[in-house]
Amino acid sequence: MELGLSLFSTEQSGPVGDIAREAERLGFESLWFPEHMLIPVRYQHRYKRTPDGAVPESFAHLPDPFIGAAMAAQATERLRVATGICILPQRDVIATAKAAATLDLHSRGRLIMGVGAGWFPEEAEILGVPFKRRWKVLREGVEALKVLWSRDEAAYDGEFVRFPPVRVFPKPVQKPHPPVYLGVHDPRYAPARVARYADGWCPGDLPVDEAADAVASVRRAAREHGRDPGEVEFSVVLTPDRGFPTLDDMGRYRAAGMRRIILRVMEAATGSGVAAVRRLEPFVEQARSL
Repeated sequence: MELGLSLFSTEQSGPVGDIAREAERLGFESLWFPEHMLIPVRYQHRYKRTPDGAVPESFAHLPDPFIGAAMAAQATERLRVATGICILPQRDVIATAKAAATLDLHSRGRLIMGVGAGWFPEEAEILGVPFKRRWKVLREGVEALKVLWSRDEAAYDGEFVRFPPVRVFPKPVQKPHPPVYLGVHDPRYAPARVARYADGWCPGDLPVDEAADAVASVRRAAREHGRDPGEVEFSVVLTPDRGFPTLDDMGRYRAAGMRRIILRVMEAATGSGVAAVRRLEPFVEQARSL
């Protein structure tokens, strides 16, 4: 079982490179950078993970995930770096393709591209995304990324994403492209979406009792789309404030097909990121006994 960290870093967390080095020293396999381009001052949508529905202030302070990941990659040798997740419909696809490919090139093939459609209607509206159509915007964006990464002359003609033949370099080190993980949390919708256009799935807080059935459903959908289900990777993102997964839970996630467990490090947003990572050392030691 590989272990990753979802790093909620802000101006208070300290240098990203220092945090990344500590994560690598402790044995974490990957460091994931979440994204919010902005947080509206006024909104009606309730955030599900706070008692009052308020969006955490730290979300407005998250760094650009590609810059954060680049700093982490520069400071380490083996640690994989990931966008976790990049809200692709809110970004220009060509600029994102270039940033991701540049990061993969200079990290020597250590990028994992986590993408999602976003959950915040008011944020999407400000950034020009039709919220009810965001999943189609995302699908077209992922398809366009793969074309841009893999072809010397790339073109895409979708409903929301379109561009004529263009030359965009550099290309990623990983061939045909970095793995694209889809951050869709509801197992009802994940199978078709992952099977159609993603290389992996990273749901948030998927209960261990549901993991085996959820993974099996994605693999069935992959076969129905003519894909080898063994090529689809699985990770689960867990929130430690609900308690660290037990050794038994980790074993069950692994048996279900999960390649890695990614822990959200929310406390890094309001204090030392290095100290927050160090407090996870007992969990890492426990995981090594699997």
